[in-house]
Amino acid sequence: MRTPGPPPANFNMAAHVLAHADRLGQKIALQIVGDAPEQFTYAQIKAAVLGTATGLRGQGLDAGDRVLLQLGNVPEFPITYLGAIAAGIIPVPVSSQLTAPELTTVYDTIKPALIVHRKENAKDLGPAIRTQDLRAFWTLSPADFVMGDPGRPAYIVFTSGTSGQPRAVIHAHRAMWARQTMWDGWYGLTETDRLMHAGAFNWTYTLGTGLMDPWSVGATALIPADGTPAERLGALLHDTNASIFAAAPGVYRRLLREALPPLPNLRHGLSAGEKMATSLRDHWRHSTGTLVHEAFGMSECSTFISGSPANPAPEGTIGFAQPGRNVALIGPNGPVEPGTPGIIGIHRDDPGLMLGYHNAPEETAARFQGDWFLTGDIGIINDENAITYAGRADDMMNAGGYRVSPVEVEDAITAHPAISEAAACAVQLRTDTSLIAAFYVATDVIDEDELRAFMQTRLASYKCPRLYIAKDSLPRGTNNKLLRRKLRQEWEAAHGQA
Repeated sequence: MRTPGPPPANFNMAAHVLAHADRLGQKIALQIVGDAPEQFTYAQIKAAVLGTATGLRGQGLDAGDRVLLQLGNVPEFPITYLGAIAAGIIPVPVSSQLTAPELTTVYDTIKPALIVHRKENAKDLGPAIRTQDLRAFWTLSPADFVMGDPGRPAYIVFTSGTSGQPRAVIHAHRAMWARQTMWDGWYGLTETDRLMHAGAFNWTYTLGTGLMDPWSVGATALIPADGTPAERLGALLHDTNASIFAAAPGVYRRLLREALPPLPNLRHGLSAGEKMATSLRDHWRHSTGTLVHEAFGMSECSTFISGSPANPAPEGTIGFAQPGRNVALIGPNGPVEPGTPGIIGIHRDDPGLMLGYHNAPEETAARFQGDWFLTGDIGIINDENAITYAGRADDMMNAGGYRVSPVEVEDAITAHPAISEAAACAVQLRTDTSLIAAFYVATDVIDEDELRAFMQTRLASYKCPRLYIAKDSLPRGTNNKLLRRKLRQEWEAAHGQA
């Protein structure tokens, strides 16, 4: 497997992503598929990126300035993102779904010199340009890539906020160099692949796995047009001859509600964003004849633990540290032995690790224990170095003195044929009493006694939920991550334990 050494001393992330553009020229780099199809060659992408760099400089932006991007899944998004980085300007992608108050909070946090948007709620915040104005930049004279220290800031992303208030995370140009560990260690990605990603462009999973990585190896990126429902993705995978499909578990769940067409060119799926239930993975395998390779990561370091076509994750685990990554399970006194739960940590020298939280040095320092950045997620490593994911440290439940992983409970309950998704959390019944509750979405009414009996065949009695609550849907964040905390808070508020 490829393991990248240190990045070049003179480096630009956008130049690295487009390193194959001159050689590949007329090969299709990007296809927007669905109701508004478009396609762009490598030559067109590079020209548009460097023209955009010229255009942004023409707006008065200098190297180090920040530009806020709120564009949705349109080609202008990745082109403007790379155009800014090419010019040494720092892009800050955010969800197109943000409301005006949310956008104001982001604006006040990062103080951008320019907003690029397609929504009216951005117009009064400061200097702004609309999406339709960006294409005029594409034909401008190309700027030169601004080269420099690979450790200087390249872009800022916001965390999804599952563990509290979303934070602005600063990443260096070298973060793109570090992503080479994923090409073999997760994707099995080659120049001949056609990779379809079903996610929002502002999400690092989509920007990286769906666009930047395919372009870095010379592959073709396939992106469903804005607003494409998950139910149509099967037909699009068939029609575009996609070889790899990437999405969050929730998208897989919706996609599999309908029978899939034959997908003879599909080699495998990729999943990230949250733990995928075993039942969902099995459903995909039975429907397509292919595996899903899962990865663990976060906004602060992208993905760094995964299974891959060359080294699939053993059953029940999320896989292995990618080659070249320095990962450990951390306890109170440092790395723990195999079989002992610990917080998943990544070494501070990893080139993919963030530079820090914007204007929050104390909060940044608090995430480290010695040389280890602590993710806040619990894992257990075995003697073969495969890691089992046990959930967020702050989501862990206590039952009779035993620590219970919500992921384990959720995996068990979603094995029920009528249950499509579930969330487990500890809820406070009284001041001194908490118990495990399972919230679930089902296709039919399930007798509670039947469900209790079903769970008792799959889990030790102390792990079995004491409460079962049917829901029409489960709360999720903008990146489709399950919000267990919100379920707990809502239940406790309704039952007098707010």
